[in-house]
Amino acid sequence: MANRWWLYQNERFPIFRHGFLIAAVCFGALVCSLRIRGHFEFPDVSALGIAFVSTFFFFLQLRIADEFKDYDDDLAHRPYRPVQRGLVRLSELRRIAFAGAGIQFALVLWTSPHILLPLFIVWAYMLLMTKEFFVPNWLKRRPVIYLLSHMLMMPLIYLFITACDWKSPGEVIPYDLAWLLGMGFFNGLVIEIGRKIRSPQDEEHGVETYSSLWGPARATLVWIGALLVTMALALIAAHKIHFTTPMTWLLTVFILAAIIGAVHFLQNPVQGSGKRIEHISGIWTLMLHLGLGSAIFSMP
Repeated sequence: MANRWWLYQNERFPIFRHGFLIAAVCFGALVCSLRIRGHFEFPDVSALGIAFVSTFFFFLQLRIADEFKDYDDDLAHRPYRPVQRGLVRLSELRRIAFAGAGIQFALVLWTSPHILLPLFIVWAYMLLMTKEFFVPNWLKRRPVIYLLSHMLMMPLIYLFITACDWKSPGEVIPYDLAWLLGMGFFNGLVIEIGRKIRSPQDEEHGVETYSSLWGPARATLVWIGALLVTMALALIAAHKIHFTTPMTWLLTVFILAAIIGAVHFLQNPVQGSGKRIEHISGIWTLMLHLGLGSAIFSMP
C-alpha cells in the first residue's frame, strides 16, 4: 500500500521537491506582504504554517483535478501513468483531495477565520478549472486562452498566502500587493510553459505541449518573455520593499543563466534536453522567492 503511494508521488507530485518550492514561495510572499504593509519583523510562525500547509494542498488538489480532467486523454495517449495503469484509483485521489480541504478549512477556522473568504475564492476557481469553465471544447480549441485562464489561479493563491499575515479582519489589501500578484501570474506561466517544452524526439502523439503547438523556438522565446516580465514585476515589488539592488543583481545573474540554457537547448535539442527548461524554471522560482524573502535581513 505505502509503496504504491510512494511511486505515485514520485511520478506525479514529488512531495519533497514541491514542498521545498512551496515553502520558498510562502516565505517570500509573506515577507514581501509584511514589508509592503510597513512591518519589518520575521513572518509569524502560525502564518507561515497555515500558508504552507494550505498551499501544499492547493497544488496537490490541482494535480488531482488534472487526473480527473485528463483521464480519458491520458488513457488514450499515456497509459503508463499511475492512474491509467491501475496503481491508484480516482476514488482514492478524490478522498485525499477532500481530506486536504478539510485540513485547510480546520486550520483557517481555528487560527484565522477572517481568511475563510480567500480560501473559498481559491476553491471556487479551482472548481471552475476542473469543469473547464463549462466550455471544455471551446477552451481546447484556444490553447492560449486555456493557459491564461488556468494561470489566474496563481495570483489567487498568492492572495491567500499574503492574507495569512493579516491579523485584523478589517485590514485593507495593500495596493502595492498587486505587483506581487502579477509576478505570481507570470511566474506561473514560466513554470507551466517550461514544463511543456520538449525536444522533437520527446514529443508524444496526442500529447499537447507548447513546443509541438508553437515549435521549440517560439515556445522557448515565449518562455523567456514570461521570465522577463516576471523579473520586471519582481523588481517593482522589490522596489516597494526597498530591496531593489540585491534583487536586481540576483535576478540578472539567473536570467542570463536561463537564456544561456535556452540557447543551448535550441542549438542542441537532443532527447531529454527539454527537461533543462523545466529545471531552470524551478530554480528560477526558488531563487525569486528566496530573494524576496531575504529582504527580511535588510534594514528598512
